[in-house]
Amino acid sequence: MKLAEMTVTQFADVLASDAPAPGGGSTAALAGALGAALTAMVCRLTEGRKKYEEYQEFVLEVKEKATALQAKFIDVMDRDTEAFMVISNAYGMPKATDEEKAARSAAIQAGLVKSTETPMEMMELSAETIALTESLLGKFNTASASDLGVGALTLRTAVQGAWLNVLINIGSLKDKDLAESYRAKGQALVDKVVAAADRVYAEVLTLV
Repeated sequence: MKLAEMTVTQFADVLASDAPAPGGGSTAALAGALGAALTAMVCRLTEGRKKYEEYQEFVLEVKEKATALQAKFIDVMDRDTEAFMVISNAYGMPKATDEEKAARSAAIQAGLVKSTETPMEMMELSAETIALTESLLGKFNTASASDLGVGALTLRTAVQGAWLNVLINIGSLKDKDLAESYRAKGQALVDKVVAAADRVYAEVLTLV
């Protein structure tokens, strides 16, 4: 069963089990999906309100984009677990001969790259989504301010959680140039998202 098809209780139970996956990566993706969903929710709670009439077209556009990003986060949630299993299977390959050792090492490195790409994708999605969340400031139904704030916080969790997964993988990459490129790109993304999330949270605190 795909993670996205599980009930909340089922997902929490499998997360709490001794299975190595799903873990932090899929949880980070779920946090991102929730952040996107809350952003879309705030848009829906702003739609049709006379007080915010001048922002209706903008809010509808943000809602559409946030909904699309929510779906992308859900998709990457399962792919993150699949990527981890590639590494897990590689570590289980035979290593009795030099040829087997070489094949095993190559498979592990390929798995590490795949398991780095999925959290990097989460980070990019987080950056896209928090930009939408922040763009609603001053243009949304302030009765849903707490929802917007929680959305920003879950996106902060998503990007920082994904970043931890990037770091743990690139530390074992033999291609140090590739590892450094991931590190530079990831650090820029985490800084950007955290700063935006903090700005949204600070603004929301003035409204609640």
